[in-house]
Amino acid sequence: MAHRYRVREIAQQAELSEATVDRVLNDRPGVRPSTREMVARAIADLDGQREQLRFSGRKYMLDVVMSAPDRFSKTFKRAVEAELPSLEPATVRARFHLQESATAEAVVARLNRLSGSGSQGVILKAPAVPDVAAAVDRLVAAGIPVVTYVTDIPGSRRSGYVGMDNRAAGETAAYLITTMMADHQGDVLITLSSNAFHGEEEREMGFRTALRRLPGPVRTVVEIAENDGLDDRVESLVLDALDRHPTISAVYSCGGGNSAIVRAFRTLDRPCRVFVAHDLDADNRDLLYRRQISAVLEHDMRADAQRACRMVLHARDASTAVRGSSSPIRIVTPFNMP
Repeated sequence: MAHRYRVREIAQQAELSEATVDRVLNDRPGVRPSTREMVARAIADLDGQREQLRFSGRKYMLDVVMSAPDRFSKTFKRAVEAELPSLEPATVRARFHLQESATAEAVVARLNRLSGSGSQGVILKAPAVPDVAAAVDRLVAAGIPVVTYVTDIPGSRRSGYVGMDNRAAGETAAYLITTMMADHQGDVLITLSSNAFHGEEEREMGFRTALRRLPGPVRTVVEIAENDGLDDRVESLVLDALDRHPTISAVYSCGGGNSAIVRAFRTLDRPCRVFVAHDLDADNRDLLYRRQISAVLEHDMRADAQRACRMVLHARDASTAVRGSSSPIRIVTPFNMP
């Protein structure tokens, strides 16, 4: 397994012992395939952060724990890696624990393991349930600061939240749909990946509140949730919702799976007059380019990544205080795609 790193660096990145890493690197017997994959992934991550390895002085290891579809978590991973060199004078490395449909129990198990793994801070996207909040509190009590990203965990001892004002995002989506629909009659499908994510819940509440307040025809809101934002589950639930509600002609997607939503409308030969989504990932760029969604509510992930990292470092007295409020909400259309 080709690499340019010390065994100790790989072991720290992979959260394995140096002896185990040495057995993998020297292709000795008795090593599980999953362990070999962990070492290979650690080397790949070190490749993405190799600029950080040449700096001397105090080093910090941050862990990014995310329960999110790959299209989102991998975009944020690239944003973090791009921003690490800008965190000087601190020297920061990151480990990534990314799962598409992690249960609350799996998130708690991962957070519990970080206490003894040399972690010096955590950036977390996870469900806002009591067990996760308790795990956050245990990390903070152990001296490991936690910053929540995109979706908050109210009531926990986290150091701060980074991301857009989700209630305002929902209100913005309602405004766009109401304006674009004008006097056209039609109801709205709202999709969430899970009701356990506080951010998506805030988006939904903002959307419903603004929709009732804005002028125009009365519109029924049909909700689907608990699909983890994964295409197969989303498509099945949307097909069922469209079959049961023939008046749906607009979509507000809080939780992703937008290619699957578009396919469901096409399968049933149903028009979608307005489609507002979140996050400018590769899927949504393609859908915008082909005019299959109307607008994307976007936030600058690189700015978010830097802010989250600096918030963790500030909690460790290694950076100045992070100023500013929520991430600005950008409305992206096919005509102003960055």
